[in-house]
Amino acid sequence: MADTSRPDLAALASRLDEVEGYLHIEELRGKVSELEAKSAEPGFWDNAEAARAVMEQLSAARDSVAGIESAREKLEDASAALELADETDDEDLLAEAAHLAESLEHDLSELELSSWFTDELDHGDAIVTVTPGQGGLEAQDWCEMLFRMYQRYCERRGWKVTVNDAEPGEVIGLDRATFTVSGRNAYGMLRAEQGVHRLVRISPTDAKKRRQTTFAGVEVLPVLPDDVEVEIDPNDLRIDVYHASGHGGQGVNTTDSAVRITHLPTGIVVTCQNERSQLQNKAFAMSVLRSRLYEMELARRAEELDELRGPKHDIGFGNQIRSYVLYPYQLVKDLRTGVETGNVDSVLDDGDLDPFIVGYHRWLVGGGRDS
Repeated sequence: MADTSRPDLAALASRLDEVEGYLHIEELRGKVSELEAKSAEPGFWDNAEAARAVMEQLSAARDSVAGIESAREKLEDASAALELADETDDEDLLAEAAHLAESLEHDLSELELSSWFTDELDHGDAIVTVTPGQGGLEAQDWCEMLFRMYQRYCERRGWKVTVNDAEPGEVIGLDRATFTVSGRNAYGMLRAEQGVHRLVRISPTDAKKRRQTTFAGVEVLPVLPDDVEVEIDPNDLRIDVYHASGHGGQGVNTTDSAVRITHLPTGIVVTCQNERSQLQNKAFAMSVLRSRLYEMELARRAEELDELRGPKHDIGFGNQIRSYVLYPYQLVKDLRTGVETGNVDSVLDDGDLDPFIVGYHRWLVGGGRDS
């Protein structure tokens, strides 16, 4: 937006008005005051769990209000700089106006995205699992590539990543990777990644250097708050412990710390091995099981396809949501939204996924649907 003009700023002002409407900003200001008063009441911290929940709500509401106020300030500063630039023909002021407008546009995209998340779970943490699909050993390598891509993306967003299970492949890559992402809107953002991801490249393991197509599946689950009730009968569980085989630090392979939980009525199997303690591994595995059973209950009540997981497809040809082509040309393209880039390295190596994730949610709000 190097050639910023009044129409540019007018368009940004209109977007800001819309975002304020989406977020019900005056109601949010009232909510901040209400929660601040509640947090100052005597005995507020007597129930630490309930107090933390209130403080999380307060922090989220404050962030939204602060985001709107910061956007308003940038809009006013950009308008003032542009007006002075018009009067004085000052190129520096014009550049300042352009810089502020560009920054405001980025902020508005973030605020718009947050306003689209209407489910409370969208604002919370996520559990991501990447598994290889069709493509044999190469698919395990692809699984590890995606795992690293998501780690980089989370770093870019300032989210915390906890690796819960990273099972090495037979020769290369990973046979499975499960990790928890903690940060604002983590689940809402990352659910855009749920589905089958396709890679086309020259096989690194083929002496004849033939082109190979491989697939991996990405599952994204919400971390359920403690107040979401999911009944699990202990008699329905089979719990096995075994030696961990993934990356877990010194001593991880010397004790039976890894845990596998099988929910007998549904056949769901959950594993965790990257914590040093068997109790920690069991606790995480139970949280994943709760999330998966919660999904199934939503699907049963709605009598339709799983609302959080999306349609269940084989991890193979014809079911991909996004293609990553490294040969004979370079292109990453989302097949739902049409968002694409030829800068493959920025996506796979640097985790530059925002254009795809934001594009997905914009498409969804505009009436797009997963097939």
